[in-house]
Amino acid sequence: MSKLTSLIAGIIFGIGLTISEMINPEKVLGFLNLFGGWDPSLAFVMVGALVVTTPFIFIYKKQKPLFAESFSLSQKKDLDNKLIIGAVLFGAGWGLAGLCPGPAISSLAIMNISSVIFVVAMFLGFYLSKFINVQSS
Repeated sequence: MSKLTSLIAGIIFGIGLTISEMINPEKVLGFLNLFGGWDPSLAFVMVGALVVTTPFIFIYKKQKPLFAESFSLSQKKDLDNKLIIGAVLFGAGWGLAGLCPGPAISSLAIMNISSVIFVVAMFLGFYLSKFINVQSS
């Protein structure tokens, strides 16, 4: 049942990304371009997501999920080299390509060759990261 729920949630998430045009790299890059033709519309998408999600976090944080024994939340609170390097790579990839993982996978539905290349490179990066040893600080 949890796999079906995950699938349905993923489909809803993908539809939301498509409606908000998060799968359009030009739209995302316009949002990131603060000194040119800045497009603030994605800020409304982010604020809308927070407005919808935040109350549910506070209401249901003491209860267990419907299809799991507990919430799976990271207990790690410290900054280390892996987190910093990963954040820099994520931000650079988002700024250069105009896509992050969720919208990139959703954009595969429109078969944009740039999105296909991005997703292949992303999964190659996931695989290669297993072989890179970054010492924690």
